[in-house]
Amino acid sequence: MIFLLGIGGVGYVVLGLYPIGADVPHTKLTYELLEFARERSISRASQDIGVPNLENPDWLLRGGADYNDMCASCHLKPGKTESDLSVGLYPKPPNLSVIHTDHTHGDPSVEGQARRQFWIIKHGIKASGMPAWGPTHSDERIWAMVAFLQRLPGLDSEQYQILTARGEGQHEHH
Repeated sequence: MIFLLGIGGVGYVVLGLYPIGADVPHTKLTYELLEFARERSISRASQDIGVPNLENPDWLLRGGADYNDMCASCHLKPGKTESDLSVGLYPKPPNLSVIHTDHTHGDPSVEGQARRQFWIIKHGIKASGMPAWGPTHSDERIWAMVAFLQRLPGLDSEQYQILTARGEGQHEHH
């Protein structure tokens, strides 16, 4: 019986019957399996990452400007609930400008969440729209974005604007 289900599943994929468009959600089982695999992989891969002191004010400003340039169109900013890009992505990217009380993903400590954020920013997530910034950004620059992410949910729109503005000559290449 299991063998026949396996053959049927392979046939479903090989015949191109599985809907792959981003406007059609995965089946519940497929979504749950992919989410489980993603979270277990991130948890394992990030568990030994050392977290630097994220209280560096220079990192907060540098990370804020990078977040605004590279992340806000998908992960939003204070006062925004969606963007043209975030609406069209599947899976839907998390709104990082709001406090998330659901810490079901790995280590719920501040350090655990910082390790998770660092790993995701550096390595990206396959088939999700989340790029790997590691090939073009130093670890220090990625940690600066993590430092900003630690503060982002507590910012209002005005504070966000101040912390994400780039000064003259501060344009980084992406």
